[in-house]
Amino acid sequence: MQLTLNEVTKKFGDFTANDRVSLTVEPHQIHCLLGENGAGKSTLMNVLYGLYEPTSGAVEIDGEPVRFSGPGDAMAAGIGMVHQHFMLVPVFTVAENVALGHESTRGASLDLESTRARIREISERYGFAVDPDAVVEDLPVGVQQRVEIIKALVRDAEVLILDEPTAVLTPRETDELLEIMRQLRESGTSIVFISHKLREVRAVSDVITVIRRGRVVAQVGPETSTDELAALMVGRDVSLTVAKKPARGGGAALEVRGLTVVGDNGVVLLDGVDLDVAPGEILAVAGVQGNGQTELTQALVGLEERVSGSARLEGRELVGLGTREVLGFGVGFVPEDRSTDGLVGTFSVAENLVLDRYRDREFSRGPSLRLGAITDHAGAQVAEYDIRTGSVDSAVATLSGGNQQKVVIARELGRPLSLFVASQPTRGVDVGSIEFIHRRIVAERDTGTAVLIVSTELDEVYALADRIAVLFHGRLMGIVGPDTPREALGRMMAGEPAVAVVPPVPWDYSQQPSPSEQDNGAVVRSADAARPRSAATDRPEGNPTA
Repeated sequence: MQLTLNEVTKKFGDFTANDRVSLTVEPHQIHCLLGENGAGKSTLMNVLYGLYEPTSGAVEIDGEPVRFSGPGDAMAAGIGMVHQHFMLVPVFTVAENVALGHESTRGASLDLESTRARIREISERYGFAVDPDAVVEDLPVGVQQRVEIIKALVRDAEVLILDEPTAVLTPRETDELLEIMRQLRESGTSIVFISHKLREVRAVSDVITVIRRGRVVAQVGPETSTDELAALMVGRDVSLTVAKKPARGGGAALEVRGLTVVGDNGVVLLDGVDLDVAPGEILAVAGVQGNGQTELTQALVGLEERVSGSARLEGRELVGLGTREVLGFGVGFVPEDRSTDGLVGTFSVAENLVLDRYRDREFSRGPSLRLGAITDHAGAQVAEYDIRTGSVDSAVATLSGGNQQKVVIARELGRPLSLFVASQPTRGVDVGSIEFIHRRIVAERDTGTAVLIVSTELDEVYALADRIAVLFHGRLMGIVGPDTPREALGRMMAGEPAVAVVPPVPWDYSQQPSPSEQDNGAVVRSADAARPRSAATDRPEGNPTA
């Protein structure tokens, strides 16, 4: 099947999401749609899949115009789609999910046996290893994604759209998915691969179409360099490498011991984590989303209620304090969801820049705010952090995602800090803003601030980290050096302790000059995984080792 988008435009009111987009997906081809968040990639694919009708232009199959009134029409035409957020019923089995909407019957009964047979056939052909009778909610995320692919193949999809398919996968699962994509291509299925991850795009694509602000700006091959692709996405040259001096080392500024967070339902979300962060060091916490990273950062800044253990910043205990008290000790915090937890959308840029400082004498006098001082402060921050806004009085909700994130970063780095905690610091941010934010984080580290970041983007982890910690199911798998291979990190993210992946090299803050000088990628701490565990409690025994 040859699939063509011919001058497709999609508008929402006055906003043009796609502007006269033309591209062709050939048979036996992996065609990547590359662009920043908000570039219009997903909107275009929703047009192709029948979820949206184009404002103008046409979709063509083998040269003939087609019109889809819904996804059912697209599926009937041989187009399947795996959404970024899976469309599965968690309590159903794999077979029930695959049959849903495509049911076959035997008399008055649902014929699941034929569905099971088809699942086994596809699984065997592509090495999926999917049990038709497994309950979906019991499956790892990577296997759930394979179920979505099977759903499309059972419906005889000739073109498969994958929307940001690696966003929730470990590195190992990502590599497995890329290999599955190659197998599908060889068997005759064409793939439209929507992504913003340059390494993956170059690894698997035959053709790369770059979209910027709703328009096609280039169509290139996988031999195009990462820097060239980034420049095409943004419209200017971008440096994806952060220049860093060696970390300072010295005594630990932040000492975390046995930090545990229990959810409202009694489930342990963070389990006895031990870690240290030195002044002038970036410790990056890696792991698939939902493995305790959020609870770790929120426990450090007083946003979790059921917390035990200790977190001491320069000797002062943080556990048990409220958020205002923690921030008052010189802690800056960038939450993972800026819209919900980091900004007040209806407040102005200027107001958001002093959300945690409006009581300071610089910005208030008694019960009254010093509006002139707040405006002057905002003007300086807007200039320093290159925040693109028409006015500091504009509602922050009117800014782009990248500029909203810059507001949060500017606010948190706009005062002297002992500890900077950033969760997903560049989520939903364009490549140009990523470059800027990374430079600011490194600059803060170079002033001597201890920095702890959480990121699901391994490229970001490698770009920033002096050491890398990995969480899995709330437990610390270990802390390793910045040169640890991706494959080893991927194994840790899948639950293997660091001691099984790389040789252990204990880290002693009092004797070693700098974490960054340990350039062999070895373990510096595996407080949870490396120590012996009590059979009675399944908790580490003994005191944490430095």
